Amino acid sequence: MLEVRDLEVAFGPVAPLSGVSFSLAKGETLGIVGESGSGKSLTAMSVMGLLPLSGGRITAGSIVFDGQELTTLAEPAYRKLRGARLGLITQNPMTSLDPLQKIGPQVDDVAVLHLGMTGSEARARTIDILGTLRIPEPQLICDRYPHQMSGGMKQRIVIAMALAADPDVLVADEPTTALDVTVQAQIIRLLDDLVKERDLALVLITHDMSVVAQTCDKVVVMYAGRAIEHGPVEAIFDAPQHPYTQALIGCIPKGLSDDEHLTGIPGTVPTVLNYPTGCPFHPRCLRAEDVCSTDRPAFVQHGQSAAACHFAGAAP
Repeated sequence: MLEVRDLEVAFGPVAPLSGVSFSLAKGETLGIVGESGSGKSLTAMSVMGLLPLSGGRITAGSIVFDGQELTTLAEPAYRKLRGARLGLITQNPMTSLDPLQKIGPQVDDVAVLHLGMTGSEARARTIDILGTLRIPEPQLICDRYPHQMSGGMKQRIVIAMALAADPDVLVADEPTTALDVTVQAQIIRLLDDLVKERDLALVLITHDMSVVAQTCDKVVVMYAGRAIEHGPVEAIFDAPQHPYTQALIGCIPKGLSDDEHLTGIPGTVPTVLNYPTGCPFHPRCLRAEDVCSTDRPAFVQHGQSAAACHFAGAAP
């Protein structure tokens, strides 16, 4: 349903994203994971055709959706896909909704625009979708403003907007940002149910490896604008090949004992103006050798997963 190959993105002379590849079929969930600044949201914007809004452009690579190349698609044609067959769940529900407009019309507009429904038909569809998302009293919710709702309820409304035209692919850009832990679990479980019930293809962007472990079928690990490891979720967690993937998994809390200490990763993700030569992770890698700072590693297949590391497959 969706295939991205060797994607590169530029903003003026700066190239914050390069060499990103993945594929996704209906009924599958792909997790794109990494720290802030890794290029996850840029990947989502590229798929949705939203880069021009922020001055970006795709300079190389391919994005094929259901057999159609999107990188050369004109904006009017892209607009017919976006919201209709490609749905987007934005990162922050607090700022994604129009504070001056009631909830009902904001969801109705999607079905009116993309499905050609009348206002009454769209409202009936909105109420049905809100009910599917386990929102109580959906008729009453349609007449409320965003400020009258909790953060978790706003996130469900944003999901309803993404589902209103019955898309084939759903891109969820960190859909649990700014929500408490209990509500995060509810939203992730809801997305997982939607994939199964509607046979959706879901791209789930997150920085939380535990969410990936619970929800995803496949994983792409990103760092400094590059994909550095990819494979089935079981293979990635059973035998991670890249030191960065190993470090991310090591950050997952193991239990609730009083003497447990959270593990961190030394240093920070480099900015796009300071991407290092060689392997982008080498300044923070405890296993780095001289070759890591000079030669960019190619992907090495090891079992079912592949990693861009000079020592992929070696014991940590």
